[in-house]
Amino acid sequence: MATEVTTDPLLLSAAIFLGSAVIAVPIFNRLGLGSVLGYLAAGAVIGPFGLGLFSDVDGILHFAEFGVVLLLFIIGLELKPARLWRLRSDIFGLGTLQIVLTGAIIAGFCYLAGVSVPTSIVTGGALALSSTAFGVQILREKQDLNAPYGDRAFSILLAQDLAIVPLFTLVALLGPASTPEGNVWIEGSIAVGAVLALYVTIRYLMRPFFRVMAATGSNELFLSAALLVVICAALLMNAAGLSMALGAFIAGVLLAESEFRHQLETDIEPFRGLLLGLFFMGFGMTLDWSLIADFWWIVTGGALGLFVVKALVLYGLSRLFRSPHADALRIAATIGQGGEFAFVMVSLATSAGIMSGTVPSTLSAIVTLSMVLTPGAVALAERILDRGEDETACGMNGPDAAKQTRAIVAGFGRVGQIVARLLRMRGVEVTIIDNSPRRIRIAETFGTRVYFGDARRLDIMESAGAGRADILFLCIDDRNGGVETVEKLRERFPQLKIFADTYDRFSENLMRAAGADFVIREKFESALLLARRGLEELGDAEICDDLIEEFRRRDEERLQLETQHGSVKALEMLRQKYVLDEE
Repeated sequence: MATEVTTDPLLLSAAIFLGSAVIAVPIFNRLGLGSVLGYLAAGAVIGPFGLGLFSDVDGILHFAEFGVVLLLFIIGLELKPARLWRLRSDIFGLGTLQIVLTGAIIAGFCYLAGVSVPTSIVTGGALALSSTAFGVQILREKQDLNAPYGDRAFSILLAQDLAIVPLFTLVALLGPASTPEGNVWIEGSIAVGAVLALYVTIRYLMRPFFRVMAATGSNELFLSAALLVVICAALLMNAAGLSMALGAFIAGVLLAESEFRHQLETDIEPFRGLLLGLFFMGFGMTLDWSLIADFWWIVTGGALGLFVVKALVLYGLSRLFRSPHADALRIAATIGQGGEFAFVMVSLATSAGIMSGTVPSTLSAIVTLSMVLTPGAVALAERILDRGEDETACGMNGPDAAKQTRAIVAGFGRVGQIVARLLRMRGVEVTIIDNSPRRIRIAETFGTRVYFGDARRLDIMESAGAGRADILFLCIDDRNGGVETVEKLRERFPQLKIFADTYDRFSENLMRAAGADFVIREKFESALLLARRGLEELGDAEICDDLIEEFRRRDEERLQLETQHGSVKALEMLRQKYVLDEE
C-alpha cells in the first residue's frame, strides 16, 4: 500500500519564493538592472496574474511590510540625532515643497481631465509620495546613502513619511462621511502622545535593557530583544494611526548613539533583506496584466507621466536648494516613482467612497509600473552623467566621510586599553570593539568611538569601518579562534594591517602564517623587560641593549625555522648553530 505524501504549504510557498528570487535577482543584477527589479519580475511571474501560484497578495504584502519596518530601523541606527538635525532644512523645506508642488500639479491635471475635486486631491497626494523601500534600497546598493545626494534624497523620503498622517486625515475629511473635527484633534493628540511615549521609553530604558541582554552572553537572546523592540515600536505607532516604519525609524535614531548600534544593525540585517525582497515580490504580484492590456495607454502613459512630472519637480527643487546638476539628476531618478503608501491611500479613499470602479486598480497599476521604471531611470541618469558631466560634487565629501576610522582596537582588555590610550595620545582616531558591556562603558568615559559586538564576526568589523581603516589591533583573548579570525580578516580586508596580541610561540607562528603583519607575545615582552631591569641592577647596563637585541634576533630566527620545519627540527638546527638559549 502506497504511503500518501503530503507537502507543507508553508514550506512549499517558501521554496517558490526563494527559488524565484534566486533565479531572477542574479539575472537582473548581471544585466545591470538591480535586485529590486529582479524581485518585481519574480513576483509578477509567480503572482495571480502570472503563473497563479499565489492568490493572497494582500496577506503577503502585509507580512512583508515588516521588511520596510526593519529597513527604516537600520536607517535610523545610521542617523545620529545631530545628523538628523543637520538635515532639517531638507526635510521640512525641500521635502515639504516637493509633496505640495507635485501633489498640486497632479491634482490640477486630474481636475482638468474631469475628475471630481476630492478624487483629484487624493490622487495628487497619493502620487506625490515616493517609495522609501525602493529609493533607500537603490542608495544602499550603490553605497550612496551617506553621499550628499543620498542625504538629500533620504530627507525627502523622510518628509513624505512624516506627511502620511496628515494625508490620511485629509482622506477622512474629504469622504462623504468625514471625521468630525473633534475626532481629528483627538487622533492628532494620540499620535503626538505615542511619539512622546516611544521617545521616553527608548531614550531612558533601552540602554539598561540591552546591557542586561548583552550580559547574558547569548547572541540569540540579544537578537530576540532587538526584534522585540522594533516590533513594539512599530505596533505602538500603528495603534496611534502612524506609519509602523516611522516608529521603527524613531527607535533606530534614538539608539544610534548607543554602544549597541552596530550589533543591532548586523543582527537584524539578514531579516531585513529577506522580508524586503518578499515585499518587492509582493508588489510585482499586484501587476494585473489584463488591466494593463485593456487600459495600456492609460497605465503606461500615467506611469511615464508620473515619473517625468515628479522627476522634473525633484530636479528643479534640488537645484533651487543648491544641489549640483549631477546630484539633482540622481535624486530625480532615484525617487521619481510612486510609493507603497499610495496603495494605502487608494484603499482608504475607496473605503471612504471617494474612489470607485476601475480607478483604484488603475492607480495601483500606474504606481507599480512607475516602480518598475526606477532602475532603468537610475541607469539612464548614470549614463548621461558618464558622458562628461562634472562629478566632483558627487563624492563622499560629507561630514561622515571625513570621519574615517584610521585604527580599530578589537578587544578592550588590559592590552587593548593601553594601545588605545597611546594612539589617542598621538591624535589617532580610534574605534573600539568589545562584547563586554562593562568594558564598553569604560571606553565611553574616554570619549572614544565604541561599538558593542564580537570582533570575530566579519559583519561587525565591516560595520565598524574595517574596510576603510589603516590598521587593526587584535587584542582578543581567544586561544582557539584567534588564528581563524586573522585568516577571515585577511581574506575580507586585504588592505588592513593586522597587529595581533597572543600568548605563546605556537599561536604566534600560526597567526603569522594566517596573514598577521605583526604578532607579539605578552609573556615574551614582559620577560625581556624584567630581565633587562635585572641585568641593569646587576651592573650590566652597558650591554643590555645589545644582549636584548641579540636575543630578539635568535628568537625571530627560531620562529621562522619552526614555521618552515616544525619545532623539533628547528631546535635541532639551532643547537648546531648556537648554544641553546633557554626561554
